[in-house]
Amino acid sequence: MTAEATPEQKTSTLGALAVYLERRSLVMLALGFASGLPNLLIFDTLSLWLRDAGLSLKVIAIFSLATLAYSLKFLWAPLIDRTRVPVLNKWLGHRRSWMIVTQGLVMLGLWLISGTNPAASLGLMAAFAVFVGFTAATQDIVIDAWRIEAASTEKQGAMAAAYQWGYRIAMITAGAAPLLLADAFNWNISYGVMAALMLVGVGGALAAPKEKDHLIRPIHAEGLPSRPAREIPEWLARLALFALAALVLGSGLAADASLLAAGLRAIGLPGAGEAILSAWEMKPQGVFFQLAAVLVGLVIIALAASPLPGVRTRPGVYLFAALGDPLRDFFARYKGVAALILAMICLYRLPDFVLNIMNPFYADLGYSKTEIAEVRKVFGVIMSVLGVGLGGFAVARLGLLRALVIGAFAGPLSNLVFAWLALQGSSLPALFIAIGIDNVASGLSGTCLIAYMSSLTSAGFTATQYALFSSLYALPGKLVASQSGRIVEGAAASADGGGLFAGLTGLFARTPPDAYAQAMEKSGVTPHALGAGYLAFFGYSTLIGIVGIVLAFMVAARQGKARTEPAPVPAPAS
Repeated sequence: MTAEATPEQKTSTLGALAVYLERRSLVMLALGFASGLPNLLIFDTLSLWLRDAGLSLKVIAIFSLATLAYSLKFLWAPLIDRTRVPVLNKWLGHRRSWMIVTQGLVMLGLWLISGTNPAASLGLMAAFAVFVGFTAATQDIVIDAWRIEAASTEKQGAMAAAYQWGYRIAMITAGAAPLLLADAFNWNISYGVMAALMLVGVGGALAAPKEKDHLIRPIHAEGLPSRPAREIPEWLARLALFALAALVLGSGLAADASLLAAGLRAIGLPGAGEAILSAWEMKPQGVFFQLAAVLVGLVIIALAASPLPGVRTRPGVYLFAALGDPLRDFFARYKGVAALILAMICLYRLPDFVLNIMNPFYADLGYSKTEIAEVRKVFGVIMSVLGVGLGGFAVARLGLLRALVIGAFAGPLSNLVFAWLALQGSSLPALFIAIGIDNVASGLSGTCLIAYMSSLTSAGFTATQYALFSSLYALPGKLVASQSGRIVEGAAASADGGGLFAGLTGLFARTPPDAYAQAMEKSGVTPHALGAGYLAFFGYSTLIGIVGIVLAFMVAARQGKARTEPAPVPAPAS
């Protein structure tokens, strides 16, 4: 939402509930479905098709890189803000015309996948998967921008909740329906049906309320004559730098350097490629190489978008305005608190992101695969839907900043429930309680953060700024989460050897004997020591959330006093 909105607008209880029945919210449900469907189809479900085709796990893992576009979408989001779709723009408006185009391209990509045999044309299927990932990420840029511009700040919670409900329905659909169809017919028909289901999103785009005139911020290139002979080589060089930055940045975010190594091999540097692969796989140093890759990638992006020293060229002016002006606008409007806001966005959901070892944890406690699936995928989804709704209600009823602070508490406190679960053994009621509380808390905090990030954007930069925020908030989690298993095993080894966490083992004296029964076989430690390792990990995941809580309080206090007003558009770079 634009900066003109006041962050603490509130409404009555009935009004907070009634917003879910508004046309915009119902449209958002359909758009959320269209957003979630392709994500799971190329990230998760496709891997089962590839396995059925006899491909190795190593090859299948590489396909997960097709979803890297979701982390890099801020690079081309300025195009969505500034470029009109010919013909359709006049009929549908800026955002809806882009929705129809991207949804059509996603449908085309899924249809192309449905006509491919991975055993015979693996490279072609990989290309189609990347195409779907790129077009689906672009669709997300447009949907997020429309959601923000279509409703006032106090309704952003409900809009975010409706989006997430649709997204979760799509995840269930994409996780179950293709498997059932593949069993009844084959994978090709299955993905053809999934392509047709994207019509739900098309219906949502067409049913969306008519847009107001879209603001396109000017790029001041006055006095710079067009010189194609000079500009084309510069454009090509800058685009090559962007491609290199995406490769380096993506390798760090995905913790997978296979594409980067393949690129080095292609230019005749096989030794460098192997060295990078080895560095990424080093333990525990690999995470630092991955972090370095992320930082280097961001530096290359900054260089690719910066004007040439002492020379004002059209490529430099256009790229710096496209990527730099949205940032300058944000820092100008939130002067004095902008860095604090970005830090809070980065750390707000970190306690949730580090919980990427929960399935092994449940298995170590002694739960069966069926119990885990039923509680997580059925009951957990229901509780997540409840949490999302509570988040939207909190934003509308309490105001954005109060809801933001409440959401900051939700993640760390819910992690303490898992510390309690670690002491219970394979008690099914305890599993229901822990997963229920965690999913409610996660849904609530996620909705509050989405609504808050939406309030930070300004007209003309909506797509670019939100794409940057949404990429930024997941960045620390992707890097820190890679160390979760190592933290558990390190703490367990310490407890087993009489070290720092040895005192925690006594808490497991009454734990059922089936809990952590395979600890010695899997981790080389005693059952009580492995339990202590998990207990230490959940304590750690709670403590890192305290930083997010403190930052949320600071941001709420600063913004509550400032009531930020829109700043003038910064002067263009010379």
